[in-house]
Amino acid sequence: MDSRLYFVIGDLLANLLVGLLVGALCAVLVGHGWLMFWTMLLTMTLGMIVGLVMFFPLGMLFGAMEIMLPTMFSGMVSGMVVGMWCTMHTMTAGAGAAIGAICGLASLVMIWVLNNEVRGVRAFPQGQSDNGR
Repeated sequence: MDSRLYFVIGDLLANLLVGLLVGALCAVLVGHGWLMFWTMLLTMTLGMIVGLVMFFPLGMLFGAMEIMLPTMFSGMVSGMVVGMWCTMHTMTAGAGAAIGAICGLASLVMIWVLNNEVRGVRAFPQGQSDNGR
């Protein structure tokens, strides 16, 4: 994942947008009383499809692999959370969009933290930094 400001802001906006769209779609599509298991599968799939579709315009701006995984994961998580929530309580599209956006941001933070854990601590020779990749 790129740590330059343009790409960090792009990641934030992309995941917010995908979470927002998926949350609103799930709030509109899923009704109160649906079976939770099938709803979770449906909304998870819907979230991944929206993430994949949004990947094409966003990937041209912010890089293919840097956008694909986080947006599809954010879409999947947003879809599952909002979809499962809608089976228990009625939800407006605005509330679904807000919850989806929060899920998108939480997913991005989790991906950044796990990515840093996988990479581990990297030592640079004195006077050098990671800025000039």
